[in-house]
Amino acid sequence: MSVTLTDQDKLTLRTAAFGAVSLMTAVGAVGGSAHKIATDGSLALSSATGVVGHVLAEKSTAGMNLKGKSVAELADQVLPALTAAMSLLEQQAPAEADNFRSTVLVAIEAATRARKGQPSPTMTEMTRKITAALDAA
Repeated sequence: MSVTLTDQDKLTLRTAAFGAVSLMTAVGAVGGSAHKIATDGSLALSSATGVVGHVLAEKSTAGMNLKGKSVAELADQVLPALTAAMSLLEQQAPAEADNFRSTVLVAIEAATRARKGQPSPTMTEMTRKITAALDAA
């Protein structure tokens, strides 16, 4: 089955996936290594396969704004993008929606494990919010 994604669709997928890792980095940096969290999460995204893998491998950052003065500003961009990405994939290719959801969850798990010890309560809560956004579609 061929899936045709517009440039805007691809931007939404990349914003959602890399944004989820950015959120985990932002909330996990205290008491951990922000660089290691970001690296491990991004490496997990690079292991994606299927249409999702191809889109994430493009690594185009054009139009992707993952900067904010606070976690709240970043979340305002990323959480809706996660829901939108799931919606558009569920409409066009349900198997790819499952692939995207799994890919993002693996990436945030990898980001969480990059932190020494147990995940902080803030990382646990952000994981819950990301999962809820993925499931809201």
